[in-house]
Amino acid sequence: MLNGLVEAPQDPLVVPAQRAVIDRILEAGRDTPGAAMVVLNELQSQIGYVSFPMQEYVARRLRVPRSQIYGVISFYSFFTTKPRGKHTLKLCLGTACYVGGITKLIEKAKQLLGVRVGETTGDWRITLETCRCVGACSQAPTVTIDGDVYGRVTLEQLPEILARYP
Repeated sequence: MLNGLVEAPQDPLVVPAQRAVIDRILEAGRDTPGAAMVVLNELQSQIGYVSFPMQEYVARRLRVPRSQIYGVISFYSFFTTKPRGKHTLKLCLGTACYVGGITKLIEKAKQLLGVRVGETTGDWRITLETCRCVGACSQAPTVTIDGDVYGRVTLEQLPEILARYP
C-alpha cells in the first residue's frame, strides 16, 4: 500500500502461486476438445482476468496462434484483460434502461467512484462497467454489483447501494 492506495496486482505469471494455478489449468485442459476456450474460461474464473502476457503463454503452451487466443478473449464479453476490483458495478445500457435514465446514473457513479467507465478505483474496491440488457427491463434503470440486481435505481439510491460493498 502506498499513500493509502493499494498497488495494482502483478501479472499472474510472475506470482508463483498464480503461475502454479495457470500451469495446472493448462495441463488439465491441454487435450480437451476446444482446449483454448476451456482453458481461457477456467483462467478467467480462477485468476479473474487473462492478461496479454498470459495470452501469449497460453498460446505457446497449447501450440496455437496468439491470434486464436486473442480472438476468443476479444469476442466474448465475459473475458477481461485487466484485473477488476473486489466488486464490479455494471450499469445496463439496454433500451429500457437508457430511456429510464441510466446515463444520469453512469455520471453519478463516475462522480462517486472517481473513475471512468472501464476503470477501477484506486483502492481496487470497485470496477465500473456498462453492459447490455440484463433482462430486467421492467425494473429499469437497472444496475448490478457482483450479480446482485438492483432495479428502478435512483440517483439518491446509488450511494446507498455502493455502501453495501466494502
